[in-house]
Amino acid sequence: MSQARMKAGATIVERKLENGLTVLVAERHADPVVAVMLWYRCGARDESEREAGVAHFLEHMMFKGSRQFGKGEVDLVTTRLGGSNNAFTSTDHTAYWFELASDRWEKALEIEADRMQHLLLDPAEFEAEKQVVLEELSMGEDEPWRVLVQHMHQALYGRHAYHRPVIGYVDTLKALTVDDMRDWYTRHYRPGNATLVVCGDVHVDAVMAAAQRHFGGIADRAMAAKPWVAPLSIPRGEQRVNMEWDDEGKRVCIAWPTTTVGSDDDHALDILAIALSSGRNARLHRRLVLDSGLATSVSAHNDSRVEQGAFWLYAQCAHGVEPAKLEAALRREIDEVRSELLPAAEMKRALQIIEAGEAHDSETVSDLAEELGEFAVDAHWTLALETVAKLRAVTSAQVRDAAQRLLGRERSVVGWSLPKPPEPSKRARKKVGAKQRHKRKVSR
Repeated sequence: MSQARMKAGATIVERKLENGLTVLVAERHADPVVAVMLWYRCGARDESEREAGVAHFLEHMMFKGSRQFGKGEVDLVTTRLGGSNNAFTSTDHTAYWFELASDRWEKALEIEADRMQHLLLDPAEFEAEKQVVLEELSMGEDEPWRVLVQHMHQALYGRHAYHRPVIGYVDTLKALTVDDMRDWYTRHYRPGNATLVVCGDVHVDAVMAAAQRHFGGIADRAMAAKPWVAPLSIPRGEQRVNMEWDDEGKRVCIAWPTTTVGSDDDHALDILAIALSSGRNARLHRRLVLDSGLATSVSAHNDSRVEQGAFWLYAQCAHGVEPAKLEAALRREIDEVRSELLPAAEMKRALQIIEAGEAHDSETVSDLAEELGEFAVDAHWTLALETVAKLRAVTSAQVRDAAQRLLGRERSVVGWSLPKPPEPSKRARKKVGAKQRHKRKVSR
């Protein structure tokens, strides 16, 4: 049992059931609302090559029937109770959440306990939902930024599982069987691999009694051997990725492999990303969009992960700007933060933006539950309480030093999406009349 800690007006304690289930209770009585989240410490990173996409696909199947709750009943029961629910899968974790009034939150525990041990995985439902996932994958292939980033992941992470899209590939999804999914489910969906977060207008003793009642009888299975995965690799020299897209946009990404969740470098790069690109007064927007007119948009993002994250720059050329000119400008900006200290005013502004975002994210019990749960499965939940203080302690020198070590040209990946040259036949048709474009309509 952990000692009680405080965050955003909530009193937080951690306890464990005998079967290994971690329970985090964040007691806050400001509003008669409770968020329940069940997190599993598994995501696309834990898949073998032939299983690519199974974690996300299983997330879909968790709504297609268990012993006590048939197909569609989870949503139906939630609606009848006046609540909401959803789920999401990432590279490092999978989570299921409910938001309900404080006199009916226990139903979420009943649902999750049943789904943890008695998922049906009906073959007919499996095949039907596979088509839904394949269509979702197809829709993603219509987005140039997503396709470009996916190509860059392969250069960033080599053979490690991080290079694969969370949704998987067409061939792996088509080949996936019910037995494959059941094996994954059995290995990963167990108490010892899960964290239950209950946040809001509740009492610790009531939550623990309910957790014991619903989850305490579920036996934890022995941890199965994880599939072998290739180690992470660092680019040796600048890597370049080029693709063509059927529009006029000239899009560029520059990315560097960086660090893990909650590390000192993670905090320094958070400050840097905000300072560079958050708001119209941020230096990248001011210099590249407003002053020089080289870009129509530009942003930076620090994406830390359990094993190794990445720092990203994204930009789109303004009309008539040569790609090389924008790329050179982005390089100059990075070279500057690697050699010079961020001014105190920019450090202060970045911290103010982060603190405002932290205050906003703690307003609802669902946001607080998500922050606690994500840190709990990716590192440790107490980081959610310490992040702001650690960010306040970051110095300009630490930001510069992290940039010097991690954002060098020799370890970067540069990706460009450029307009596809028109085919000769299309040029000929253009003389006759305007080419018609038909946007594909998608229905589920």
